[in-house]
Amino acid sequence: MARRGTPEVNAGSMADIAFLLLIFFLVTTTIEKDKGIARQLPPIEEIVNPPKIKEKNLFIVNVNRQDQLLVDENLMELKDLRKAAINFLDNGGAPQGSPEYCDYCKGGMPDNPNKHSAKSSDNPDKAVISVQNDRLTSYKMYIAVQNELVAAYNYLRDRESQRLYGWKFTEMTKALDEGNFKGNKDALQDKLEVIQKLFPQKLSEAEPKKSGS
Repeated sequence: MARRGTPEVNAGSMADIAFLLLIFFLVTTTIEKDKGIARQLPPIEEIVNPPKIKEKNLFIVNVNRQDQLLVDENLMELKDLRKAAINFLDNGGAPQGSPEYCDYCKGGMPDNPNKHSAKSSDNPDKAVISVQNDRLTSYKMYIAVQNELVAAYNYLRDRESQRLYGWKFTEMTKALDEGNFKGNKDALQDKLEVIQKLFPQKLSEAEPKKSGS
């Protein structure tokens, strides 16, 4: 009895199939975008006489190697940082009638006992938040501090945007960034710039301290 030959698999089209699968996965795969902290570097310019900043217009945040917060030389929990930053930025301590008077500042959070304190910032445009970390500060703590401070700015911007336009600043920004806004984008951008001028984000980072210094 004659032996049957082993049937061969036709592999002539395997290369075409593999190529089609490669195209399919390239088209359908979603690649996540890297997320980080948005920071715009200032332009390079020679400053002969840097402007003097009043001590009361500075909100100084230090983070040591144990991830402990020292805010204006006082120990503070991370959960309290946002509220403290809002109270500082929204203080409006300049007297009425002065060039620095803030007619839209509310003195910070509703439960702030030191509203419109003469010992705190004069105006949101003068208020500067300075952050300094230790070189051994954990990355998790670094990000958490940044998030709380940016959230303080967003809280105040949302409040003013809601008051002026009936729409939160963060919602307008999201609609513009994601391309979901169907109206006049130039007009929306103008509104965003108005809010940003009311509470400009003046958040600076000092050079990290060496551990133990």
